[in-house]
Amino acid sequence: MSLHFALINLSVQLTAKKFPPERPLLSPRQLSGTTESGALQIHPTLWDLQFPRILTISPESSPDNGISAVSPLASIAVHPSEKMARSHLSVLETSASAYASSPAFRIPRCDLQSGEAQDWDTVTFSQFHRHVELFARYWARKLKGDHVPQRSVIGMWLGGMTYLDVLHIYGVSRAGYIPQLFSIRLPNPTVISELLRKADAKALIFDPSFESVVGEIPLPSHRFIDMADADPQDEPLPILPPITDDDIVFVFHTSGSTSGSPKLVPCNYTWMNATINKSYQVSKPLREGKRDVTVWMGSMCHIGQTFMLIGSIQHGTCTIQPSKIAFSSDELASMTVKCGLNRLNQFAAFLAVQIRRSRDNPKLLSLLRSFDEILYSGLPLAREEEEFGYQQGLKLRNLFGSTECGAMLSSIGGGDHRAPLLRPLDFTSYGFHSVVPKNAPASEGGLQTTSSQLLELVILSDSGDCPHRSLRAADGHYHTGDLFFEVEPGHYLFRGRDDDWIKSENSLRCDTKAIEDNVRATCPELISECVVVGNGRPSPALFIEPSTDMDQKKLKREILRRTRQFHSRRYLHERITSANMIVIVEPGSLPRTVTKGNIRRTAIEEQYRSVLDNLYV
Repeated sequence: MSLHFALINLSVQLTAKKFPPERPLLSPRQLSGTTESGALQIHPTLWDLQFPRILTISPESSPDNGISAVSPLASIAVHPSEKMARSHLSVLETSASAYASSPAFRIPRCDLQSGEAQDWDTVTFSQFHRHVELFARYWARKLKGDHVPQRSVIGMWLGGMTYLDVLHIYGVSRAGYIPQLFSIRLPNPTVISELLRKADAKALIFDPSFESVVGEIPLPSHRFIDMADADPQDEPLPILPPITDDDIVFVFHTSGSTSGSPKLVPCNYTWMNATINKSYQVSKPLREGKRDVTVWMGSMCHIGQTFMLIGSIQHGTCTIQPSKIAFSSDELASMTVKCGLNRLNQFAAFLAVQIRRSRDNPKLLSLLRSFDEILYSGLPLAREEEEFGYQQGLKLRNLFGSTECGAMLSSIGGGDHRAPLLRPLDFTSYGFHSVVPKNAPASEGGLQTTSSQLLELVILSDSGDCPHRSLRAADGHYHTGDLFFEVEPGHYLFRGRDDDWIKSENSLRCDTKAIEDNVRATCPELISECVVVGNGRPSPALFIEPSTDMDQKKLKREILRRTRQFHSRRYLHERITSANMIVIVEPGSLPRTVTKGNIRRTAIEEQYRSVLDNLYV
């Protein structure tokens, strides 16, 4: 056996020099076992986790030792059914073995009246793994009954906020299918049907709240199930079909609408491999010899929580499911005492609420100080909350990302003036290209630098997380539209976007210009100017300078009537469906740029902050 290990040791050393791993290297003996004939055989999942996309599995091997002499890398005889691509499933399989009895999830038991979590039940990693395989067998049986072949796209219209949602998504993947994930915040069945058709989906699994409308969708449709309903009968665990790096593992959607509908965001196994690498870095344990406990961040139907969960699984981190994403300060304290929460993950709008409350609540401030890390994403924290947090010793970290790429940049952290600076995650290939913004310099997005200093973040084509080719520009790269200022070499501050998009409180995107254009097209004789604001708010608000003396209440109702059809096709966080979200102001009163007279969206957010605060109470 010494020759076998010598070959593998050489392979490991050569590969490690070219592709330094993010985790400690496993030895050949840890990676391997022996066949019945005594031939050396490397465990394919563990090898893939250590050296993704390097090992060549050869079906032909020399008869005496099971190792091919053709490749300089170890080429191992492995049954095709044992080869599992590096994915969320291989990560779970490895961690279910490594952390079998450790808590993977804490599931809330909520008070029926208040809805707040009173206590949490524990699901271990081995239980999680068994539950995924149970759901895989169940959905394999159901979809085979619909004559849906493996590697088909399966629409999943779910809430994404619970452990059962995770089991549905991972279970459908483990059955050999491709989940196409829809948030319940997109409730229009016509739009869902169009997106299913674009992805060539073959079936739909839906949340019970949509049972009355799924009849409009011309696909086999199945209701979301509870654990008690997951009866696979005698269905075996499916053998996963072979895949390539270019095969699709998930289909997400942009969190905002373009031309009346979100765009498909297909994610392949190359992208997934990069996501595993990046999430490993982001979720690396902070306490020597102890595993972390963190909290659910958002819907599994969007990339943020999907990314964070993959990182948590890799490190044996426990994820707490709260009663709701915008959980109270009392529930935050309860999660810390009863579940051992030590790393708080929240979207910036929700974290800002906790920080503001802590100004007048010493116990809450002490609790926030006690966390090993407070990670926020989606939006920058408002300057006053960020400054207060650093002054009070909160261990803040900003994780910058997008649906198309997952996390891309992370702040330095710490207590000095460099703490907020962003830098790319390791093992990525990004460019920061000089741009002249489409929007007016120094007048939009809070830009404080000259346009010649602004850099657009570009995901280069050779970066593993570069999105699907259908989303790239003509040059082959992915242009994010996110603008930065380089403070020092390789370290950046976010300076807004080169477009008219804003983000809601849960970091979902909204195209303000599309709403404004629709108002101008449908209400030309009613308005002289309009602008949409609401960055970091639950939904957008429309400011109107009228061109008529119509009664304001009547004017608002008429604008709503004319724009209703447009908004019906959009995500809930993009819609204006209440007259309360329309603000009528005096003609010519909205702040404008001096040179071109363009309305200044960011200035309106500041000037009318108290008005907006009252709208969202």
